[in-house]
Amino acid sequence: MKRVITFFCLSLALFVFITSLNQKSAIASHHDSDIVTHKSCKYCGMDREKFAHSRMLIEYDDGSTVATCSLHCVAVDIANNIDKTPKTIKVADFTSKELLDAEKAVWVIGGSKQGVMSSNAKWAFASKEKAEGFVKANGGKMADFEETIKTAYEDMYKDTKMIRDRRKQMKMKKDGQVMKH
Repeated sequence: MKRVITFFCLSLALFVFITSLNQKSAIASHHDSDIVTHKSCKYCGMDREKFAHSRMLIEYDDGSTVATCSLHCVAVDIANNIDKTPKTIKVADFTSKELLDAEKAVWVIGGSKQGVMSSNAKWAFASKEKAEGFVKANGGKMADFEETIKTAYEDMYKDTKMIRDRRKQMKMKKDGQVMKH
């Protein structure tokens, strides 16, 4: 009888554990379904799960979608698709990593935290309070989407040059060459 009770208790504990894992997995997969569908950035190839805090998703009026790692790559896509109109542009909340409407997000430009694909960071937040807390801790200035995407276009030359230089250095390092200054 003691073995039956022990077996029952262990089975019940295992059932509860597996059920809780499945619920967490279902919640995570709901929030990150765009990452499952679009694992890497269309433009730079970066892992969108690794950059879940800065990832973006555009849906155009023709029904097509583009998934990127950052606002920099969204700006590239919008410029390359001048004849298409974005229906929605979503961005991850820096804190929760949940996607939200980029035009309704509170953005922070700059600060001490390294940006994604940009030396001038651009982060999105679901609330003004979270953005203010970030600015207090890391610097930067709060902005709306219009100002932030304008800044992304203004930064494009410098950022593209920085990315090319980094990739060149990584290739040389991989090939065992020494970088000359």
